Amino acid sequence: MLGVLNTDEARRMARGLDLDLVEVNPKAMPPVCKIMDFGKFKYEEKKRQSDARKRQTQIALKEIKLRPKTDDHDLDFKTKHVRRFLEEGNKVKLTVRFRGREITHPETAQRQIDHIVEAVADLATVETTARLEGRTMTAILAPRVKVQTVRQPSTE
Repeated sequence: MLGVLNTDEARRMARGLDLDLVEVNPKAMPPVCKIMDFGKFKYEEKKRQSDARKRQTQIALKEIKLRPKTDDHDLDFKTKHVRRFLEEGNKVKLTVRFRGREITHPETAQRQIDHIVEAVADLATVETTARLEGRTMTAILAPRVKVQTVRQPSTE
């Protein structure tokens, strides 16, 4: 901590230490500067950003397509896929497409979606409830947030 210095004096000090004078906050009154190795600073900043990108997780939206006439066995098979997608941490969009006169019975699609939601209730929360948009009924499921238990240190 050097305090308030003249710009020329700060530059001279930085040059004497073979470092750079870097402006940290230009909007402060007076502007805040630091004496540091700017190349090293940029390198460390780049490393921090790349590490942050590596730790970042991408959540994909997987889609499961159904028809109102999808059989029970096929529905169970699709439920296994939904379960696997949720365990991987992806969101799942359930889509039931209607063709022709099937649109007159949207309750069958509602039953199918409810069946899948009940089957994966331990893994998923309903992000968007089933709703009819044109000739398609859709619902979106999101994986449940895993609660990490924190161990209390023993008082022995």
